[in-house]
Order: sequence, then C-alpha cells, then structure tokens
Amino acid sequence: MAHKIAVANQKGGVGKTTTSINLASAIALTGCRTLLVDLDPQAHATLGLGYDKREIRRSVYDAMVEENVPPGMLLNGKVPNLDLLPANIALAGSEVELVSLPDREVRLRRTLATVDADYGHILIDCPPSLGLLTLNALAAADAVLIPVQCEYYAIEGLSRLLETINIVRQTLNPTLELEGVVLTMYSSRLNLAQQVVSEVKNYFGAKVFATVIPRNVRLAEAPSFGKSIFQYEPSSLAALAYRTLGEELLRRRTTEPVS
Repeated sequence: MAHKIAVANQKGGVGKTTTSINLASAIALTGCRTLLVDLDPQAHATLGLGYDKREIRRSVYDAMVEENVPPGMLLNGKVPNLDLLPANIALAGSEVELVSLPDREVRLRRTLATVDADYGHILIDCPPSLGLLTLNALAAADAVLIPVQCEYYAIEGLSRLLETINIVRQTLNPTLELEGVVLTMYSSRLNLAQQVVSEVKNYFGAKVFATVIPRNVRLAEAPSFGKSIFQYEPSSLAALAYRTLGEELLRRRTTEPVS
C-alpha cells in the first residue's frame, strides 16, 4: 500500500512543484515504485517532466471523474520507477465542474485507491490555493509535506494551511499527518535566509527536515528542459540535496512515527 504525500503550500513560488518532481524522482531512484500526481491546473509538474499539456488527451481530471486510472493514462516519469499522472487544460475548470459530482472532496482518494497497490509512494503536487483540488489531495493523502522558501514572509499564510489540515482531519481524513517542512531556496550568503531557517525551526520543531534545498541555477533551469535535476545535472548541489532529502524522508518513515 502506497504512502501518499500531498505537497502543499497555498503561497506560490516556494519550490512546491520543484520539490514534488525532484523528491519523487529521488525516491524512485532508491528503487521504490513512485507515482507523481500533477493536481495543479498550471500543469507545471507535467511540463517539468517534458510533456506538453496541450497534447495530453486524458489527465488526472478524467481519472477523478471516472474514479479510475486506466494504464494508458500514466506517463513515463523519465527516471526509473517513476510514473506521472499528468494534468492538462481540463483541470483548469475542474474546481467548478467537480462541484456537481457526488462526494466531490474524495474523488482523488477513490481514484488513487485503484493504483495504490502498485506503488510504494505517491506524491501529489497541489495547486497554490486551498480550493477543491487541494481538499481532494488532503483527503487522499496520508501526510502533508510543506515546502517553505527561505525568504521574507516565509511563514505568512501557513496558519491558514494548518487550519485547513485540521479541518480535513475533523471532516474527511482523521489520520492525516504532517510529514514535515522542507526549507527551499536557501542561500548561506544571506542573513535573512539564516533567520528564516531559525524561525521555521522554532515554529515547527522536529518536523523540519534537516536537509535544506539550496538556491541553485541548475535547479531553476531543469524544468525548461523538461527534466528532473537528476537528468539535467546529476552532480549538482541541488541533486545531492534532493537525493539526501529522499533518503531522510524514507529513513524517518522507518525509524520514527509521524504525528
């Protein structure tokens, strides 16, 4: 049975999709079969793995409507053991269209149940909002991973996300946990970045991953080439960081309970 992680933060530009792509790739490269679900209408995870969203005929939207993932819908994630459930233009209108469907908040949960046994991990790249799509991700997930950028106002707005997680626990998914917080876009040369690290650790404590993702030119370039950092520049500091983050996440799951 797959461990399902929603990668969420309603604040844009925090490295959410970058983390979804590269953490999923890092886990897959350990030999664990992994599925990346692109639940963002912008389809950046789909684009970041080299697929044109305009050419995707059937996507996660169709899967949620049908509550099923037929084999032909999944795409090659471009690294061994990684599959992609892509997004396309149809997802843009889903917030309105899904409202009319029964049990609209749990459509993704039922959809992923049809492929759950095929994977060790499923990562869900959420949109930068707390709408119906993100609610579906939180209802489907076992845990939430929150990327936080090492920049000004890093924690602003996170209280609303945490409130949403608590509401989902009370109404849709009582076992939902906080997987952890990962710090992104870190530059050791900036005093502000070091202050943010301290502030986030004071706020979240042991839930903050020890691995910090650096601000890195190669990491920023990789999506424009439709590649994960492991394909684009496997020897970069960013590739090392995401590989280490994947190992840390897997180690946490086997050595300590998540609460």
